[in-house]
Amino acid sequence: MKTPAADASRTVRISEELARRLEARLEGSAFDSVDAFVGFVLGRLLEEPGGPGFSEEDERALKERLRSLGYID
Repeated sequence: MKTPAADASRTVRISEELARRLEARLEGSAFDSVDAFVGFVLGRLLEEPGGPGFSEEDERALKERLRSLGYID
C-alpha cells in the first residue's frame, strides 16, 4: 500500500480574479502565498469539534475578512 508523503498536496482551482484579490490583500501579511492562506483557513475550519477552534473574536474577524474579500455577504 502506498502512503502519501507528509508534504503531499492537491490543487484547488479558484478564479484568476479571486487569486489576484487575495494576493493584493495578503501583501504585508504573515502569509507568503494564497496557497498558505487558503490552507490555513481550511485547516482551522476543519479542526475537531471541542478542540481549540476559533474563539468568538477569531470567528468574527474571519467572517469580516471573508466578507471584505467577497466570499460572503
